[in-house]
Amino acid sequence: MMGQLQPFYSIIIPTYARPVQLAECLEALARLEFPRESFDVIVVDDGSASPLEGLVQRFRDHLDISLVTAAHAGPAAARNRGADRATGRFFAFTDDDCRPAPDWLHALAVRCAAVPDHIVGGRTVNALPGNPYATTSQLILDVAYAHYNAEGAAAKFFASNNLTIPADRFRAIGGFNANFTTSEDRELCDRWLHHGYRMTYAPEAVVYHAHALSLRRFWCQHFGYGRGAWRFHHIRAQRGSRFEPDWIFYRRLGVAPLAKVRGPRMPIIAALLLLSQVANGAGFFYERRQRREAATARVHRV
Repeated sequence: MMGQLQPFYSIIIPTYARPVQLAECLEALARLEFPRESFDVIVVDDGSASPLEGLVQRFRDHLDISLVTAAHAGPAAARNRGADRATGRFFAFTDDDCRPAPDWLHALAVRCAAVPDHIVGGRTVNALPGNPYATTSQLILDVAYAHYNAEGAAAKFFASNNLTIPADRFRAIGGFNANFTTSEDRELCDRWLHHGYRMTYAPEAVVYHAHALSLRRFWCQHFGYGRGAWRFHHIRAQRGSRFEPDWIFYRRLGVAPLAKVRGPRMPIIAALLLLSQVANGAGFFYERRQRREAATARVHRV
């Protein structure tokens, strides 16, 4: 029955300088409750300083696994490199700091069998509940999923650490936009919908995300999201879409700490949520200024 659910899957994992997390991810994939002949794993080393061949070699007895190396260009470009090497009819993307649940690929496969032309996205769970920065980032993602994916068969956004996509359509729309180093998943989903394709949310397909953020990394993460948001809206404007803030989403985000966080941590999470939006706005306007200065410089050179 399992082998009849779908054809071959290629699991693609971009990685950069996180060998410990990558090993944990591969250990989780080795425990997948899925026929070994029905999937392979492609690790794309995005320019790490230390070679990963020895680490990958440890898993060759447990996984059909290959390693692709590339110059550092960001996760979007790395995912595309992995897709170039992949042979599966479906690509399943996750990240090196994620641990898929044992039934993750099976749950995605069941959904893909029902809607083979859709992007199917699963649910991400914070694996570090004691880290307030990771908890806040997860809260933002949870609000986004509840807002944009409320209608499971008409979803609008999935994070790139937990989604599958039919290989032929991925290639037809050009894959991830390699000019994005953050928010590339947001741009891919929007472009997918722009082509008239559909997306389905599969909350039963779970990955556990272990991103050990500090205050500095938290700020940099959300500053980067702001930069990616400017690029995202700039590209949408070129397609004729007008930029309008989604005030309903931001209202839901603003009340989320009160609704979802209990106990003495609530004020901390609320403060970090506010900080994330300040960082996001700072990144947005920084990117806009950088692009305008670059455009002005080009005009002066001409």
